[in-house]
This record gives sequence, structure tokens and C-alpha cells, in this order.
Amino acid sequence: MRRYQVIKDRFLENRIFLSRTVILFAFMLLLVAGLVSRLVYLQVLGHKRYHNMATNNRIKVTSIPPTRGIIYDKHGRILAENLASYSLELIPDQVTDMEETLQRLQLALSIPPEKIAAFNKQRKHYKHFDSIPLLLQLDKTEVAKFAVLRHTFPGVDIHARLLRHYPYAELTAHLVGYVGRINERELKTLPEAEYRAMHTIGKTGIERAYEDVLRGHAGYAELETNAQGKPISELGRIDSIPGADIYLTIDMDLQRTAYDALADYNGAVVALDLDTGGVLVQVSKASFDPNLFVTGISYKDYDRLNNSKNKPLFDRVLRGQYPPGSTLKPFIGLAGLEYGVASMQQTLFCPGYYRLPNKDHKYRDWKKWGHGKVNLDDAITQSCDVYFYDLSLALGIDKISTFLHKFGFGQKTGIDLKGEKSGLLPSREWKRIHREQVWYPGETLITGIGQGFTQVTPLQLARATGTLAKQGNIITPYLAERIIYENRAAEVEHPIQKQIELKFGNVQDIINAMVHVVHSPRGTAKRIAKGIDYQIAGKTGTAQVYTVKQDEEYDEAEIKFNMRDHALFIAFAPADNPKIAVAVIAEHGSHGSSIAAPIAAKVIKEYLGMENKQ
Repeated sequence: MRRYQVIKDRFLENRIFLSRTVILFAFMLLLVAGLVSRLVYLQVLGHKRYHNMATNNRIKVTSIPPTRGIIYDKHGRILAENLASYSLELIPDQVTDMEETLQRLQLALSIPPEKIAAFNKQRKHYKHFDSIPLLLQLDKTEVAKFAVLRHTFPGVDIHARLLRHYPYAELTAHLVGYVGRINERELKTLPEAEYRAMHTIGKTGIERAYEDVLRGHAGYAELETNAQGKPISELGRIDSIPGADIYLTIDMDLQRTAYDALADYNGAVVALDLDTGGVLVQVSKASFDPNLFVTGISYKDYDRLNNSKNKPLFDRVLRGQYPPGSTLKPFIGLAGLEYGVASMQQTLFCPGYYRLPNKDHKYRDWKKWGHGKVNLDDAITQSCDVYFYDLSLALGIDKISTFLHKFGFGQKTGIDLKGEKSGLLPSREWKRIHREQVWYPGETLITGIGQGFTQVTPLQLARATGTLAKQGNIITPYLAERIIYENRAAEVEHPIQKQIELKFGNVQDIINAMVHVVHSPRGTAKRIAKGIDYQIAGKTGTAQVYTVKQDEEYDEAEIKFNMRDHALFIAFAPADNPKIAVAVIAEHGSHGSSIAAPIAAKVIKEYLGMENKQ
């Protein structure tokens, strides 16, 4: 075979090698340039951003919730306090699989589905690094059970928190109110800096009205954390500012007396300190336990309260609107005297009914055989309807409406709570606008005895009674007496009292007639006068729940309980130097004299007994 000799071209090989070396070197330079440019970006251009990210990985800023202020009664008894409790909380940033984690927690701790649903709604409005509560008020068993499983739940931990507690429960539910979990609507409007560390807010009562005072201000802490996000040291802190404490005008001894005195009746009792306008008693019954709402009420409990026939969630003092019945008669009588339409000596014969001129319809008196010959004093003492039918017709609806408006009827009282109703004071103009009808004389008659369109709240009625007792000095009720901040105390400013221009003699004549209601042998509330050495001025009332037809008679024994008349009573004492005014409404109590008056008497006697001991 022929052999071939391979001729090598060294120049070409060197050229190829050199070109490859240059390309490789250029590629390496490109990589180095990219690396250098990236380092320049990280160390110079992006330094601030990445430094902050690194710091945030190492340092965690956490909110410090403030301690909510305590609420006291006038004697320093705690009405709302903070108790230590444990909560199960999750930090979304540290939870790998939220759904799986929640499912496992639900199985491990028997968490109700509604709690999981509430948590999922709530976490949408929080930051991913915030600690969000899933369960509040864990008991010792639940804490111990989770402690065993803690290592299997990254991002989930137990925190010690202060939870609101109401030691008097039903006694102060509507008055003090309650705090509850912040809902979606509130989260959108509340200042984030203040509420990030908080999970509850005042919902009703004093808790809601004085939320800004009771809440305090959140603080912040900088924590150094390890790679797992666990705090290892505290780098800095701005302490939270605790909420202020509030002292109310309420006297819990009187509050309990009034609540117990209502016994099986639903209704309301309000008592005012006539020297100051402070509310001594504010009872709304039926009531509920506000502690149920603090950690989130269950669907079952809420449904039970919301659908109860007794309406325990309804605040009867502020929002209950009732016909005033005969408790309006002293004010109608005073209007007659002030306008010169009536006098104390003027008499009228009461046959048990009243007819408008040229009309056959009978407007009946509660006493079907009548009261005979009566003057204004007798008419108030015995609560004669016929006398006030005649007086109301003589006054006319325009004068009645104008005069009653001066005493606050048809208006909010201005108490330092939210949600108050204004009642209804009818007039010719009101009916034209709201009913698109003219005003009829018969409507004037029934307005004069507190029936018809007229509606009052118990608080409104107590305020008007106090204003009458103070000779026209308008009483503005309030609850917050003092606010105690961290380093100082402040008296709460209250509205300046106004004066209705009234003739002293006329007011005194009406007060004397109200004294006779209690202390005269013919007075409708004479039974409460026993055992006292001072005089009570009062007026009984009965408010119709439904209208009895012309040819029918009201037979209480045959009427269902929820269709019976409401029992009312207003009073103040001592009559010659008034210290306290009381208004009572006992729903379906039928008779103000036998049901409502004794309730008011218990409150008055206890309060004045306390006054004498001081």
C-alpha cells in the first residue's frame, strides 16, 4: 500500500488557536463586565433598595397595641375592664400553604367553620406581615394542645393579649355597650397606623361614643430576627399610649334596683341627677350579655338574640318610641295656664265621655262613669281625660306643638351616646308633609292625653320631667363625668343649660297637682307615698297598644299580654327641692299606678336614702 504523508500547516493552527483564545478571552471579559456591572448595581445604584430588603429580613417592625381605657361608675366600680387572654394568630408571610395550614388547625383544635370564614375575610385587609388572630380567648387545654404541635405550624403562634370584659353583663349592656371585631367596612375607613395592632373597636354605647378616648395610640417595636423570622432581640421601641379611663355618672346600686324592679316586664327606667343633668340610671330591658360579642359572637347565639320576641338587642331608652299617655297631661295643663286658656279654679263636668260640637262620636274617659266636677288640679290628680280633651281643643294643635317643643319633645336630648331617636311631636304641618292630609279636631283631643301620633323616648320623657321640676331650666343628660388620661384628669364639658320662660306660679300649681297624684287620697299613685317624710311629684300614664272600638270595652283579662297597654310613670323628688327625676315605661304593664309607679318609687327612695347618709 502506498503511504501518504500528512503535511501540517502550523501557521494555520496557530492562527485558529489564537482566534479561539481571543474569543474566549472576550467572552470572559464580557462575563466579568456583566458581573462587575451587576455588583455596581447592587452595591451602588440598588444599594438603598437591597439594603432595606436585607434589613427587613433581619429587622421586623411590629405594632404594639395600646391598653384600652377602663370604664367606671360614679363610685369607681368597674363596668368595663381588660383581662389577660391567649389568642392563636397567623402571619401570612410565614405560612407556606395557608389553606392546608387552616385545615390542619381546624382538625387539631376543633375550630368552627365560621371562625375560618371570618379569618379569611379579615386577612384580605391586613398586610402579609401582620399577625392576624384566628382564635381569641383560648383556654388552658387549647394552649397546651397547640404547644405540642407548635413546631409543625410555621407562622402560627400563641400571643398574650388583653380582652374586654363586662363584669355587670346584662345590667349595663346597652349603656356601656361592647367592643367587637373590626369588620371589612370599618377596616376601609379606619386610620391604618392606629388600628394595625388592634382587632376590636367600640360598637355600641359608651364604647362607641368614646372610642377615640378609650382606644389610646399604638406603639412600635423594631425586632432583630433570625433566618426563620423568629425575634432574637429588640433594637428599638416607641411605647404605646394607653387609652384614657372614663368615670360615668351611673350609680350601679340604683341601676340594679331599677333593673330588678322591672321584674318580668320589658321596658326602660331613666333617672337624672337634677343638680347636674348626669344620668344616674339607664336601664333597658330585655338585655343581653355583651361579653358574647367581644371575640365574635357565634351565628347560633346571634340568631337567638336577634330573633327573640323580647328584642334584647334593642335599646329602649334611646330608641324605644312610645305614646306618652297621661304623663303628658302636666305639660298640657301648664300650656293652658301659660296661654291663658285655663285657670286652676275653672271647672268642667266629666260624665265619662266627651263629644265635639255637633258630633256623635264619644271620646271616652278611662273612668267610664266619669269624675264629676273637676278643676285642673283634680284633672291631673285623678287623670281625667275629659278635662284634657276640652283643654286641648281650646288650645289647638299649633299651641300644643309649640309649647311641647320647648320641653324637648320631638327632639333628641343631646346625650353623649350615638343612635338616639327624636320621637315624634305631631303638628298641622307635619301631617300635611308626611301624611298629605289635613289635621282634624279629634286628633287634637287625643294628642292632649298623650295618644295619637305622639311618640317619646324614655330618656326624652325623663328630660322633660326634670325640666319641669327645675322650673323650666332645660336638663341636658350626659353620662361621662371625668376622663382620666395617663398623667392628668379632665372634667367633661357639657352643654350650657337653657331656660324656658315660664311663670313661677303656673309651674308651682302644676307641681302641686303632681304632688297630689302621690299624696292625695284620690291620687292615682297614692300607694307609693307610704314610709317617706318628703313629697314626690308624679304622674301616672297608660299608653294604648291598640285602639278599642267605639262599642267595645277594654277587658284586660281577655286581651293577650303583648296587646295590653304600656304602663308609664314620671316623677321627681323632693317636690320642694328636686334632686332626682325618673321616667319608667313597663311594656304591657297595663297600669302606671300599680306597675310603673312602684318602680320609680324604689329608685327615688334608695337615692334619697343614700343622699341623707352622706
